[in-house]
Order: sequence, then structure tokens, then C-alpha cells
Amino acid sequence: MIPGGGQPNMQQLLQQAQKMQQDLAVAQEELAATEVDGQAGGGLVKATVTGSGELRALAIDPKAVDPEDTETLADLIVAAVQAANENAQQLQQQKLGPLTQGLGGMPGLPF
Repeated sequence: MIPGGGQPNMQQLLQQAQKMQQDLAVAQEELAATEVDGQAGGGLVKATVTGSGELRALAIDPKAVDPEDTETLADLIVAAVQAANENAQQLQQQKLGPLTQGLGGMPGLPF
């Protein structure tokens, strides 16, 4: 209910929704351009992902490579990528959280 019993200004609501949608699009573009890192094995394996979660780079220290134990190397790679993705999710929360709070109750909006 609107304070004072008046009707909501639909034009104003639409303008606010469009502004929020534009801000959200800008934040998503920034996330896609921002890179974050994750590592495992004390830095033996490092993964770089974008803020939107796209894997961009993987660096493996030669000390991590044991031809007799590729399973450990695989575990380190998975752990580094997971760490990078967790950092990307934190970045998403920082960038998108303030923009998406309270929008879940507005029908018809794509977020």
C-alpha cells in the first residue's frame, strides 16, 4: 500500500526499473571483464577466472607435475578452479548484491 492511500506513479516505477536494469547490465559487464585468482597446493596451481566465472588461465608449477601421480595434480587443479570461482562469487555479491536486493518481488523483471 502506498502511504497516504495514493496510487503508485507507474511512469516513475518504470523509470526506476529501467535504471536498475541498466545498472545491473553495467555491473555484469564489469564482472565479465574483471579477473580473480584462486590457488591450491600452496600456490603450485593457480587458476584465473572472470568475475562471471569463465576460466581464463591455469598456471601449474613444474614441481606439481609427477607423472606417477596425476591424480594429485588433477585434485590441485580442481581446488584452484573452485577457489577462483568462490572469489568470483564474492565479487558478484559485492557488485550485484546491492542492485538486486528487493527486486525479487517485482513481477516481470528479468532478475
